[in-house]
Parts: sequence; C-alpha cells; structure tokens
Amino acid sequence: MISQARADLPERVYVSAGSNIDPRANLEAACEALRQRYGELELSPLYRSSAEGFSGPDFLNLVAGFKVTESPREIRRRLAALEAQAGRDRSGGKFSSRTLDLDLLLHGGRIDASLKLPHPDIERYAFVLRPLADLAPDFRHPVSGATIAELWRDFSGTREIRPVRRL
Repeated sequence: MISQARADLPERVYVSAGSNIDPRANLEAACEALRQRYGELELSPLYRSSAEGFSGPDFLNLVAGFKVTESPREIRRRLAALEAQAGRDRSGGKFSSRTLDLDLLLHGGRIDASLKLPHPDIERYAFVLRPLADLAPDFRHPVSGATIAELWRDFSGTREIRPVRRL
C-alpha cells in the first residue's frame, strides 16, 4: 500500500542518526548540515547503546524532526550524501562500525514498502524507538495506528540504551 501527501505541502519527517566512530563530532556535523538544508530541527535526547549484531564501540543515537516539501527519495539521497561526507565505509556490511548512519524513519503518514516507510527499525530497535518516542510521543504509526509512546511502552526488544548529554 502506498499513501502519499501533496508534494507542495510541508510534511513532518523524522530521521534517526547514529555513529560509533567519533560519534559526537559526526552527529554534530550531521545535525548542522540538516539544519542548514531544512531549517529548524527538533532533536531528541542523545542515547548511548551497545553495538547490535557485532562487537564494537558503543553508538550514540538520536532522532531529528523537521518539515520538508521534498520527496522521500530526495531526502534519502541527501542523507546518503551526508553519510558519504562523513566518510561512511559500507564495505563492512550492515553490522559494522560506522562514522554516520542516517535513516528516514517517517515522512508524514506515508506508507510505502519500497521506500521502507515507515522504517521497520522503529519497531525493532530501542535506539531508534526511544528517541523517536521522546520527540514525537503522540505521532501515530502509519501502519499500526498506535502512538509512538504506546509502541515504546509495549516494546519487547532489548532496552539497553543509556541517556547522555544533549548535543
């Protein structure tokens, strides 16, 4: 199922950001680049979490919210460019250390499986869901209809995340 909004109306989007290689510097640079491109950002608290699926340094994670008129594809291209600017090396596979990992979680209420909207990691990982719940507790998941706060309350995965100071 694909649901779309009018392209000329701003949509609230949420992007997860994580890093375990010079994480503070990479996350600060990513947030500044997003701010320069999209204007005012809402930022969740910053969280520390253990590496998932591999042994490596802890990650720092947050979620940024902002309004756009760009399509999800265009936003994803911009996020990939920011990852490349941060020196992201994709040769290590999905479960590896990274300078920067940016994922488009939500684009308004859009549902599009080919674009991974809403992003499946929302319901898989505490390091995505918890900062999203801090930032958008009343936002309704486009598929389940549950609020993000309800999803966090009912989350059954590992909750090994620790808050750290804001950026």
